[in-house]
Amino acid sequence: MQGLRLEICADSIDSALAAQRGGAQRIEMCASLLEGGLTPSVGVLRTVRDLLSVELFVMIRPRGGDFCYSETELLAMKEDIRVVRSLGADGVVLGLLDPDGRVDIVRTRELVELARPLEVTFHRAFDVSAELERSLEDIILTGASRILTSGGAPTAPEGLEEIRKLTRAAKDRIVILAGSGINSRNVAQVISATGVTEVHASAKEPAASPMRFRKSISMGRAEGGPQEYLRQVADEEEVRALAAALRNFKAAV
Repeated sequence: MQGLRLEICADSIDSALAAQRGGAQRIEMCASLLEGGLTPSVGVLRTVRDLLSVELFVMIRPRGGDFCYSETELLAMKEDIRVVRSLGADGVVLGLLDPDGRVDIVRTRELVELARPLEVTFHRAFDVSAELERSLEDIILTGASRILTSGGAPTAPEGLEEIRKLTRAAKDRIVILAGSGINSRNVAQVISATGVTEVHASAKEPAASPMRFRKSISMGRAEGGPQEYLRQVADEEEVRALAAALRNFKAAV
């Protein structure tokens, strides 16, 4: 099997650097993974582009929630793509649906064309679309490079059969990137069961704040208590274990 690739999603500079040190070939850079990933700031992007030697893909998502965007939100997405392209990114990650849960082919194609020569990944908006098989064909029509998917299930290990079907249907027309719930313990099973050649993971672990002084006031969470003193970061050792699992799998086939 040729070209097994590991993509790590990161919402901080520290996570991106840990993913690179651990052996990821690609970083998906975003903000706020707690909301599924939003467009990161220009300052973060400039910094990580200067520090990373691996591929850098950037999330283009102006807000949390659904993937049916207004015209003003679409304008913001276009401007973000222009900025990301100018900063030297290798790709962008986006996804647009219409009110009926179908891929918004026309507006997605606009963004794909605007992003060129950058690659475009259609993200897990795909997984909440109305019909996965139809969505696959619609995304191919947009010119996107790959689809990130868990097979329409909460996690990729739960959606193995659907990912396998999508991989076979895609053939060499578009890359199927399996993601969600993938770790060093199950990645070999995911690849073996589906035939994918690219996997996406976050490799997150809790990281405590270095602050000694703490005050119990939440900056955003109405429920569950303050989270300002605990965040999720990419675990370099887990990334390294994922990369090793991919190498071992390739060597064994």
